[in-house]
Amino acid sequence: MQKKSRSLAHIATIVAVATLLSKVAGLVRQQAIAAEFGVGAAVDAYSYAYVIPGFLFVLLGGINGPFHSSIISVVLKQPPEKAAPLVETITTVVGVLLLVLTAILMVLAEPLIQLIAPGASPEIQALAAEQFRIMAPLAVLSGLIGIGFGTLNAADQYWLPSISPLLSSLAVIIGIWFFADEFGPVVLAWGTLVGGILQWLVQIPAQWQAGMGTLRLRFDFNRPEVRELIQLMGPATLSSGMLLISVYISLFFASQLPVGAASALSYSQLLFLTPLGILSNVILVPYMPIFSKLAQPEHWPHLKERIRQSLVLTALSMMPLGGLMAALALPAVRVVYERRAFDFQASQLVAALLLVYAIGMFFYLARDVIVRVFYALEDGRTPLYITLWGLGFNALFCFFFTQVFGAVGLAMATVGVNTVSFIALTWILHRRLGGLPWGQLIVPLAGIALASVLAGGAGWGALKGLELLWGREGLGVQLLQLAIAGSVNLIVFAAIISPLNLPEVEFFLSKVRRFLPKRYQ
Repeated sequence: MQKKSRSLAHIATIVAVATLLSKVAGLVRQQAIAAEFGVGAAVDAYSYAYVIPGFLFVLLGGINGPFHSSIISVVLKQPPEKAAPLVETITTVVGVLLLVLTAILMVLAEPLIQLIAPGASPEIQALAAEQFRIMAPLAVLSGLIGIGFGTLNAADQYWLPSISPLLSSLAVIIGIWFFADEFGPVVLAWGTLVGGILQWLVQIPAQWQAGMGTLRLRFDFNRPEVRELIQLMGPATLSSGMLLISVYISLFFASQLPVGAASALSYSQLLFLTPLGILSNVILVPYMPIFSKLAQPEHWPHLKERIRQSLVLTALSMMPLGGLMAALALPAVRVVYERRAFDFQASQLVAALLLVYAIGMFFYLARDVIVRVFYALEDGRTPLYITLWGLGFNALFCFFFTQVFGAVGLAMATVGVNTVSFIALTWILHRRLGGLPWGQLIVPLAGIALASVLAGGAGWGALKGLELLWGREGLGVQLLQLAIAGSVNLIVFAAIISPLNLPEVEFFLSKVRRFLPKRYQ
C-alpha cells in the first residue's frame, strides 16, 4: 500500500474525472443502441435478459457495491502481510460459488425469462433467453471485479476502478457499429460479455503490483479476518441483492404494459444514473474509508459530523441537478436519443419517466450514503431488513401507480421506495449513534431544496419562453435552449444558496479554482 494517503479532495478529483469518462462512454453506448434499435422489441428483450447477469455485474462488480464496500471495511484494518492471503481466500470462495451460479443460470434461461417477463410475446422471450445465456458468465466476472475494485481502493488506487467501466461501453459500441447488421440484437449481449472480461483483465496487474494477492487458489477459511469479511459481505450482498427483486418487480409490471415500456425505462434510467453515478462515486468512494476509520464509539462525534457533511454534499449535488433535469427533461431526451429509430413519441415517454426519477435523485444517493455508514459499523443486517420491507412497498406502489400512470408509475414506485428506505435507515442510525446533528442538517437541506425548486421553475420558464421565440425543432436550437435555460437555472440556484454560507459550497469552489488559470482565481 502507499505510505502517504491521499486527501479527500484528491480522491474525489480522481474519481470524478475517471467516472465522468466512463459515464460519457456509457451515454454514447446507449445512444448507439437507441439509434440502431429504438424503443421496441429488440431493446425490451435485452432489458429482460440483462436483469440477472447484468444486475450481478453492477451489484457485485460495481464501485460502492457490497463486495467493494466490505473489502474496504475489512482490508483497511489488516496489516499488509495479511491482506494478500485474505483477498486470495475470498476470491477462491466467491469464484467457486459464482461459477456454480453461472452454470445454473445458463440451464434455466428460458424459465427465468418467462418469470421475469411473463407478459412479453414468445418472440421477445426467445430472443431474451438467447441473450441471457450469452451474458450468464457475467455472474462470476462480477464477483472477481468487485473484489479487485475493493482491494485497489484499499491500496489507495482509484483511477483504474473508476475508468474501467469504459471498456464495457466501448465493447458494446464496437459490436453495434460493426456487427449489428449481420447478427442483429444479439450483439448487445456479446458486447456486454466482452466488456466484462476486459474489465477483469485490466485490474489483475494493478492488484498484483499493489500486493493484494494473485490468482492463486487459497482455502484458509479459518482465518479470523476471513470470517469477519464473510460475516459482513453476506448480509450486505443479500441486502443489495434484494434490489434484483426490485428490478424484477418493475420489469414484471413493465411486461404487462405496451411494448416499449421496458426499453423506455432503461433509456430514462441511464440519463439520470449517468450524472448520479459520477457524483455518487465522488461522495461514496472517498467517504467509505473515512466512515470505517470512525466506526468505534469513541470516534462517533466525528463520525456524526462526517455523516452531516456527506448528506449536505449529497443535497448540493443531487437536488439542483434533479430540479434541472426535471425542468429540461424533454429537450434533453430529444438531444440525446432522438434520431433514426427513436422518434418524438419515444422521447415523450422517456422524458416523463426521467422527470419522476429526477425528483427523487437526492433520496436515491442519500440512502446509499446511510447504508455505507451501516457497513462501516459492520452492520449489514439492518439495510437488509429495510430492503426486504422495501420490496413489499415496491410491489404495492407498482401495482397502484401503473394502473393510473402507466409506465411512469414504475419510476414513481422506485422514488417512493427510496424515500421510505432513506427515512427508515436514518431514523435507525439516529438511535444507534445516540442522535444525529439534526439542527445542523435540516436547515441546509431545506434551504437547498427550496433553492432547487425555484431554480428548476426558473429554468422551465426560460425554456418555454425560448420555445415560443424559436420553436423546438432542430438540434442546434435545442442545444442552445438547453444551454440558456440551464444557465438560468444555475444562476438562480447560486443566488439563492449563497446567503446560507455553507462550508460544503466553499469546499467545492476551492477545488474548482485549482483548475482555473491564476488570473481567474
